[in-house]
Amino acid sequence: MAKQIEGVSEKIESCARKEFLEKGYMEASLRIIAAEAGTTTGSIYSRYGGKEGLFSAIVEPVAKEFLEIFRGLQEEFTTIEPGKQRDSMEEFTTGGMRQLVDYMYDHFDDFHLLITSAYGTKFQDFVEHLVELETDYTYRYMETVGLDSNETRHITRDFMHIMNKSVFESFFEVIRHEMSWEEAIEYVTMLEKYRNAGWEAIYAEYC
Repeated sequence: MAKQIEGVSEKIESCARKEFLEKGYMEASLRIIAAEAGTTTGSIYSRYGGKEGLFSAIVEPVAKEFLEIFRGLQEEFTTIEPGKQRDSMEEFTTGGMRQLVDYMYDHFDDFHLLITSAYGTKFQDFVEHLVELETDYTYRYMETVGLDSNETRHITRDFMHIMNKSVFESFFEVIRHEMSWEEAIEYVTMLEKYRNAGWEAIYAEYC
């Protein structure tokens, strides 16, 4: 096997970020990426296996770490005493969202790709995966605070999925709108107040 030249992969990925951000995954051209990087499409295939492999090399590390942070926050919340979870919800979730914003803004371009340019790759369902995790933990929260999902028939899994999907899509608007970090923090703080007030209204009405 021929030895790979040092620095070429970094150049390829830098040029690929630009191409994917401008055109999205589907319309991006490996030929253009190779030309911009001063290499060949064959070199890209030998390193990444193709266009999706190249896209994955850029976004998979941030997607994986974001999910780990998110899951870690969820597990941390479950360690709060059951009798204190409901009163702690808004403060904890707002702090958690800020932590996620910090991570996204530390890796802004790669996260921009993940959220706006992943259609046609295995990452196009990234938000759906987050929603499913959030929905599972919502059920755990309901059980912890004494809400019987069999009796709260209006709060179905479909309802929770739809509500959680709307929150995550709203959350990632900070990336789509390319807000500053300061704007993003203010936005997610208001979003969490809105979200928690909504859930409290639902719990009060149906539980």
